[in-house]
Amino acid sequence: MQAIIITQPGGPEVLQIEERPVPAYGENEVLIKVAAAGINRPDIFQRKGNYPPPNGAPADIPGLEIAGTIAAIGSKVSRWQVGDKVCSLVSCGGYAEYCNVPEGQCLPIPENLSFTEAASLPETFFTVWSNVFNDDFLKAGDSMLVHGGSGGIGSTAIQIAKALGITVYTTAGSADKCAFCESLGADRAINYKTENFADVVKQLTNGRGIDLILDSIGGDYTPLNLQSLAEEGRLVIINAVKGKNAAIDLSLVMRKRLLITGSMLRPRDTAFKSAVARQLEEKVWPFLISGKIKPVIFKAFPAAQAAAAHSLMESSEHMGKIVLEF
Repeated sequence: MQAIIITQPGGPEVLQIEERPVPAYGENEVLIKVAAAGINRPDIFQRKGNYPPPNGAPADIPGLEIAGTIAAIGSKVSRWQVGDKVCSLVSCGGYAEYCNVPEGQCLPIPENLSFTEAASLPETFFTVWSNVFNDDFLKAGDSMLVHGGSGGIGSTAIQIAKALGITVYTTAGSADKCAFCESLGADRAINYKTENFADVVKQLTNGRGIDLILDSIGGDYTPLNLQSLAEEGRLVIINAVKGKNAAIDLSLVMRKRLLITGSMLRPRDTAFKSAVARQLEEKVWPFLISGKIKPVIFKAFPAAQAAAAHSLMESSEHMGKIVLEF
C-alpha cells in the first residue's frame, strides 16, 4: 500500500509517499481500505517529533481519523462485515491506503455523507463528546464558551451544543471567522484580536458567567477563563497552544467552587473509545442523519499533497476541517 511517511521530524516537506506492507489486523479488529483521512493538530505535533504515538502504533505514519470500506474482519468481530462503510478513530496510521482498527471504534457512515465528510468526524466528535457532554454536566439552557470556534474542534462543539439546546459563545481571530462561527449556530462570536473575551462574557451573561469553557489555548487565557466561569463552572482543557504554565487564583477557584479538568484522547484505551463511539451513535449520529449537524470541510487534498495540507493547517487560515483523499 501507499502511505504518507514522516521521514524525519521537521516541516511539512518531511511528509513523503512510500510503499509499506498492508498492516496486520487482530481478532477484534477490522482492516479498512481508506478513502479519506482527516487532518488534526496532533498530526502536526507528531510530524515535528513532539507527540509520540502509543506503543505498537506506526510512529512514522500520522493520522487519527479515517473513513472507508471494511476490507477484512478479525475472527471475533461481531458487528461489521466486509464491504461496510465506516469511519473510525485510530491511534495512528490513518494517512495510508489501509489501516487496522478495533471494531468498537468504528461508526457507520450515514448515507447522506461522503467518505470525505465522514473522515472529518471521529477525532473532533470523540474529543468534544468525551470532554464536554458524556457526563450530562450541561443541560439545555446552560451556557458554553468554545475557544477557537472556527477550527475542527470548535465547529464540532458549536454544532453539538446547539443541537442539545446549549447557549454557545466562541472566540475567533477575524471578522470572517466570527461570521463563520455564527453561521454554525454560535449565539455570539468574540473577535479575540479586538475584544477582551472575559469582558464580553461578563456583559453577555449579566455578570453570571459561563457554565463550561472548552479551552485549547492555555497560558495567559487561564486566569481570564476562571474569571469568566459561573459558580460551580467547569474549565475543560484539551490543548495549551499558548503554554502549559498558567497563573491560577486558587481563592477564586475555591470561592466559585470551580472544576478544572482536561484530557488527552489518544492514550485512552480501546474500551473507553468504544464506549464513546456508542454514545455518539446513539446521541449525535441522528443529528448527522437529519442534517441538523453537518460536517464542515474547508478543503480536501489528494493524499500526495499532504505537505500542502499541513501547511494550510499551520497557517490557521482554514475554517472547518482539512481532509486527505486516497
